[in-house]
Amino acid sequence: MGRYLLRRLNLFLATSLALVTVLFITTSYFPVSKPFALSGIATPTTEQLAQIEADYQLNGNQLQQFIAYAQTRLSGDLGLSVTSQRPVLEELTQALPASFELAIVSGIIAVLFGVPLGVLASLSKNKITQHSIMAITLTGYSIPVFWLGLTLSLWFGVELGWLPVSGRINLLYEIEPVSGFMLIDTLLSDSAYRISAFKDAVFHIILPAITLAVLPFTVVVRITRAAMLNIMELPFIKAAEARGLHTGTIVLRHALPNALIPVLKNMGLMLGTFASYAMIVEVIFSRQGVGSWLVAGIYQRDYTVIQGGVLGVALIIIFFSILIEVLHNAYNPLSRKEIYAAN
Repeated sequence: MGRYLLRRLNLFLATSLALVTVLFITTSYFPVSKPFALSGIATPTTEQLAQIEADYQLNGNQLQQFIAYAQTRLSGDLGLSVTSQRPVLEELTQALPASFELAIVSGIIAVLFGVPLGVLASLSKNKITQHSIMAITLTGYSIPVFWLGLTLSLWFGVELGWLPVSGRINLLYEIEPVSGFMLIDTLLSDSAYRISAFKDAVFHIILPAITLAVLPFTVVVRITRAAMLNIMELPFIKAAEARGLHTGTIVLRHALPNALIPVLKNMGLMLGTFASYAMIVEVIFSRQGVGSWLVAGIYQRDYTVIQGGVLGVALIIIFFSILIEVLHNAYNPLSRKEIYAAN
């Protein structure tokens, strides 16, 4: 197991190095001076320019510049934002909790509704039920996320007026940020209106969370159904049925835990797509997350924000993809057997 974890760590480092290499090469093609693209300071003083040249080894060869760039970026120095002149790392860390909050809520919705529907589609003998569930998942998988977000905003926000369509909370509420998660910070607040603020934050996250949850929901349903159909035909399930165990007990205690293994694996494989969809959703619903922050940086030609945002988001995706793979292999007995055999 130790060798396996070491190989995953090496994979993370190698992928991160490749990412930094791509960013370093891309930086050379920005239509501005290199000190400006690297630091975010448009008109540096003589001392600042000398410091930038020393930090990034701009007077050295390409290899020296790349090593200096990698050391600077991976140490957390992402430069200053061109528009706000604040550290990019500070802006990134402030935007991350909102994106994590949306992703977590969307993931919970996808799993809570996707797994039962997948199980129902696999166990039901009614062809109409099976075909209806699969038609719903195919439709959800095919709908463009931007169209779905705009449609839900129009129906439930504009025409019916049931739910808010922008922001994370009503501006009337003044909530002191503690964790960055609005749903948590409202409850941690010592104000008299914290319950009302919490309900308002819940209403604000419903539409973007549902919009983002549609894609993983469809994947969870289809993978759960396929896994359950396969597992229910295995010998240990047939043996449990022969012993007279109730169908619900067989499904919950024996079949479903094994069916969740491929679900976990596929959730890790679609993290990149999930993150790109989350950026679109944040822009549509004007949520102050990494996606809207990065898109705003692109529109404003904020070169340090673009570099820092891409680097931060990509590293998070790489890390969680490898983490999910490790959890999948630790949870899956067959994978553990292969790991120990390899060692």
